[in-house]
Amino acid sequence: MGLIEDAKRVATEFEYPPDEVNRGVRAFIRQMDEGLQENGKSLHQIPTYVTAVPNGTEKGVYLAVDLGGTNFRVCSITLNGDTTFSLTQSKVAIPRELMLAKTSQELFSFLAKQIESFLKTHHNDHFEEHHERRKAGEAMTEAHFFQLGFTFSFPVHQIGLNRGHLIRWTKGFDIKDTIGKDVCALLQSEIDALHLPVKVAALVNDTVGTLMARSYTSPGKTGTLLGAIFGTGTNGAYVEKLEKVTKLKKEKESGDYDASTGNMIINSEWGSFDNELSVLPNTEYDKALDKESNNVGVHLFEKRVSGMFLGEVLRRVILGMVKDGKTQLFKDESSGTNDMHSTTTIADDSPLYKQWGVDTSFLSVAHEDQSAGFRITRQALSRELGIDAASAEDAEAVKILVEAIGKRSARLSAVAIGAVIISTGNLTLTAGDAVDDKDQQVLEEEVVDIGVDGSLVEYYPGFEDYIREALREIEGIGAKGEKRIRIGIAKDGSGVGAALIALVAARKEGL
Repeated sequence: MGLIEDAKRVATEFEYPPDEVNRGVRAFIRQMDEGLQENGKSLHQIPTYVTAVPNGTEKGVYLAVDLGGTNFRVCSITLNGDTTFSLTQSKVAIPRELMLAKTSQELFSFLAKQIESFLKTHHNDHFEEHHERRKAGEAMTEAHFFQLGFTFSFPVHQIGLNRGHLIRWTKGFDIKDTIGKDVCALLQSEIDALHLPVKVAALVNDTVGTLMARSYTSPGKTGTLLGAIFGTGTNGAYVEKLEKVTKLKKEKESGDYDASTGNMIINSEWGSFDNELSVLPNTEYDKALDKESNNVGVHLFEKRVSGMFLGEVLRRVILGMVKDGKTQLFKDESSGTNDMHSTTTIADDSPLYKQWGVDTSFLSVAHEDQSAGFRITRQALSRELGIDAASAEDAEAVKILVEAIGKRSARLSAVAIGAVIISTGNLTLTAGDAVDDKDQQVLEEEVVDIGVDGSLVEYYPGFEDYIREALREIEGIGAKGEKRIRIGIAKDGSGVGAALIALVAARKEGL
């Protein structure tokens, strides 16, 4: 068997046919419902206490802060009321010693001081007026305060719009004193200590922010149904009917929320879909990746979809073929069999031999390569993986493997999107009601709007096309339903989205 045939044989292991897509959708819907009924299920289905999405007419100036890793970002967002906004921001690195501080106060005091510095620089008039009022002993109302959305990208148990207890630190942070405490209250305490005109109005998950940002900026009359991240990780937040979120009634610490809309945004945490592997594809490469990961047995959907893992899947596939004595990948009998007139060599320190050595950006390059003799892929193999003088056939084989892995990721992504659309009943109208027969244009009021963010969906070649192909194959969507689905990029969920959630919180308080 030739090399190309070998590559195609391995690629078939990543095929995800229509019947498997539909099995996945049915299982996803079932796990969505289970997660809405009680905690501790594969899909966490976390109530966010946000009960409305914006429509683009909102106005005002709001603050947002983002603690998502080793940097802290402070933003002020001016909403213009016409789906547009302007943003001013600053960013500062978190000192290493504060990531490992003995007390919560040390970290949160530092964060509050960054907010103070930002206000002095960008909103000094408001800052000075506030201090003059305070000195004069004037009574102050909530209207005198900036409403702030706090994007906190660590596991929390959220029990209200601006209340959430830290479950555990990740990303290099380890402040034991903070575990179990309300992170919004910790930040507010340090803001108050500096007498800043700021109220922490909302605790924000960046995926929920993506949904809000898209709903504000999207064209047309319909609100956005789903905000989804397909990047380093993957997750989705969507608008659910409040009556289906039955576990809220069982929550002892459940916070207040506005029930008048009949909706609540749910943070699905869908990276953990089907951790029991009842329907997810599970190749030998998936099994090995999971076994050697630092969180074995969890986030199994994410490990098959997100950009953090696709490069590692490819590395394991290529390495398996290189080690297989029966396949000819990167093995030349002589320079005469290689169109480069040289024998292929793999450097001893090649990233191919190191866990996480292949970045997903390599897949994008190879997938898109239409150059003669796959010259671009061969250059990338040399530059990024230390594989020199790869033949055109080698590069073609790699491209076949890349396409199979990338396509599976997109088709799995469609399972999540399709399940949310079907479960929420957003395609219940007949296609005849939704499509203008004259030119087959979808009527604006029947569009199902999806906001997406992340490197895969934004930069990976053909990713949305593969998603749409799979959506057409899903029972209950089909070709006519897929035409009604509008997918648009939603940028800066942790900034603009957080500000919009602060706006929702302020409206709840009647501000």
